Amino acid sequence: MKPVFRPLFSPYFWRKLACLMGNNPVHKVLVVDDEEPIQELLRYNLEKDGYEVKTAGDGSKAVEIAKRFHPDLVLLDIMMPKMDGVETCRLLREIPQLQKTFIVFLTARAEEYSEVAAFDVGADDYITKPIKPRALLSRIGALFRREVKKAEPSGAISIGNLIIDRTSYTVKVDGNEVSLPKKEFELLYFLASNPNKVFSREDLLLNIWGSDVYVLARTVDVHIRKVREKIGEDHITTVKGVGYKFNLN
Repeated sequence: MKPVFRPLFSPYFWRKLACLMGNNPVHKVLVVDDEEPIQELLRYNLEKDGYEVKTAGDGSKAVEIAKRFHPDLVLLDIMMPKMDGVETCRLLREIPQLQKTFIVFLTARAEEYSEVAAFDVGADDYITKPIKPRALLSRIGALFRREVKKAEPSGAISIGNLIIDRTSYTVKVDGNEVSLPKKEFELLYFLASNPNKVFSREDLLLNIWGSDVYVLARTVDVHIRKVREKIGEDHITTVKGVGYKFNLN
């Protein structure tokens, strides 16, 4: 009978060691679901793939943990006790240290209104159960790869009364800082980087959410509305039947 080889250390150990040696960092994931078997299934597959994982069984606990843990990504169910996923996402987006954190809904709720509500409060992706671990890991990997491409140094954009600084993810209007969740900021920065150019909803979905994430076109309208509420109505114009553009003048 041949001996069975078992590795002395997990993939997470080696990724953590690589991080300490100055190579690629270990990404931290917070799993939020009220069903323990799902928590354990996700923890097992994520840790096997090299992620550092913490879990929470309800939204209130998730917000507590996130303030200390500062996850790079949150996997979030909708139907939970004490606080549902939509409200949890809204509170997470209010934490300054989590402005760059990805929030992915992983839920049995497949209705369109639930998906719209999720993106309305700042979700980056919406995946319906049942869970397919390999497909989920692929989606998560795609999010992080896209973020690496966007992380190239860029200077601040100053247009009129607006200053948009990608390095600090801050926006100032008339010298006053306004808070924009991650996707709202990226949408504004992209449009402001291409002034007077009209982009369709499909263009914006591809450039901001990417081809790996299925997002309703209405999500763009919701994000544009929220950006306008914070920076003023005059900066972004709707071109009927075409899309949106950022006004340079």
